[in-house]
Amino acid sequence: MQKFTTLTGVAAPMPIINVDTDMIIPKQYLKTIKRTGLGTGLFSEMRYKDDGSENPEFVLNKPAYRTAEILVAGDNFGCGSSREHAPWALLDFGIRCVISTSFADIFYNNCFKNGILPIVVTPEQLKLLMDDAERGSNATLTVDLESQTIKGPDGGEITFEIDAFKKHCLLNGLDDIGLTLEKQSAIAGYETKLADAHPWA
Repeated sequence: MQKFTTLTGVAAPMPIINVDTDMIIPKQYLKTIKRTGLGTGLFSEMRYKDDGSENPEFVLNKPAYRTAEILVAGDNFGCGSSREHAPWALLDFGIRCVISTSFADIFYNNCFKNGILPIVVTPEQLKLLMDDAERGSNATLTVDLESQTIKGPDGGEITFEIDAFKKHCLLNGLDDIGLTLEKQSAIAGYETKLADAHPWA
């Protein structure tokens, strides 16, 4: 998993509340178990017209936000059914950080397992960040996970809280497999002792 340390990128505003996982990646894209290629389906029902052409009004289709790496979203982002394809699609598009006042628990935890930083802010802080994001390609934010800060384009700074263990995993690029491999020597030692104690097993 890619480490998350500091990210400076364009922030796209999506002031929509209750964006559920079916909006993030509709059910027809769930047939694959690959983590790549899902970026084309991200927000597809809002992003494309019925004829398959792009909807020019959708934020990620606007020239200023096509390379956005940060999403500033409305309340309760990632609600709905549990699908890991949602963070996969965000990551495949290029989104590494989502900022909101609240997230659905399963989506929130899935983000950390896939190298995406979900940040919870207050409604007042979200309004400031949304205003920054509305400024288009000039809306670059700098997210520093180590210092737990978000710096706006005018130098303003917001601090955020994060669980220490989740922070450690992101800073070091550790998913569940990576965490297990950190204990590889201890696991190997246990297996050796077990084999010596029970050679018939």
